[in-house]
Amino acid sequence: MSKNHTGPPPQAPYEYAIVIHGGAGTLQKGQLSPEQELEYKAALDSALIVGKTILQNGGSAQEAVVKTIMILEDSPLFNAGKGAVFTHDGTNELDASIMEGSQLKAGAVGGVSIVKNPITAAQAVMNNSPHVMLSGAGADQFAKEQNLTLVEPSYFFTQKNYDRLQNILKREEDERRKKDGQGFLNTLSEDADSKFGTVGCAALDKNGNLAAGTSTGGMTNKRWDRIGDSPIIGAGTYADNRTVAVSCTGHGEYFIRHAVAHDLSARLMYTNQTIYQAADTIININLKEIGALGGLIAIDKYGNVAMPFNTSCMFRGYANNVKHEVKLFKEDE
Repeated sequence: MSKNHTGPPPQAPYEYAIVIHGGAGTLQKGQLSPEQELEYKAALDSALIVGKTILQNGGSAQEAVVKTIMILEDSPLFNAGKGAVFTHDGTNELDASIMEGSQLKAGAVGGVSIVKNPITAAQAVMNNSPHVMLSGAGADQFAKEQNLTLVEPSYFFTQKNYDRLQNILKREEDERRKKDGQGFLNTLSEDADSKFGTVGCAALDKNGNLAAGTSTGGMTNKRWDRIGDSPIIGAGTYADNRTVAVSCTGHGEYFIRHAVAHDLSARLMYTNQTIYQAADTIININLKEIGALGGLIAIDKYGNVAMPFNTSCMFRGYANNVKHEVKLFKEDE
């Protein structure tokens, strides 16, 4: 079994627990300077402290998830909110979802462009509408009617992500020239040393309620209003008080096809697998066998945390009433 798990054996409850991720990917240890590593760890730690404090003080898992993800969305370091990557057309389209485990309520938005914190729009859909998912201009309009914080699209501009798009577009053009313009060029959008910077959080509060949320800027150079797994309930996000809260990160198309988040919940519901065994099987066996890169974070109903990933890195951290920890690379285990 993978080493990417932590905590005591199942059935040993914690008072509360929270786990976060800032994306999984192929970034290798050493490609970040020591200063950059510290910057990422500090950002993760700041978010973790916000959520942990809410839970310590008796706050809800839902509140902890939203407030924690907002901190990560406000950082340009991650592919969510302020740090969202660019589409093929040079715009930013953001997705987010949230689910709470007591009543299986859920909300999601896809392709929003003026919402400062997409996770708040997902929460508003869950709590203030009869729907589960809204997308595009309609989702932006709903956010406006909910008096959420809106921004100009230029707010999401970061030079790093814009330069990444330009480099990819140049590579595509070079490939087209080599092919003399023949055929459709189907290229993956991310750089070879990329990190899928999607952010997510799962939490268990003192009342035994679970919640999970995920937020992303999608894939660099994405076209045709592509939407990945992050806002898809059961694929990128899932929570059920009877089992587990889950947030995923990676190549979304695979996570959608395999309903990864719900699969973990189902395994805990219908088999004798622990959260560690079930999560490890999904990420390091089932997905790895088909070449699907990524990982997940999860908390079961007892507060046990799993953080498996099949890439070289997954920026991650967890905290409970016993321990607080942040890690970046596989070598950090």
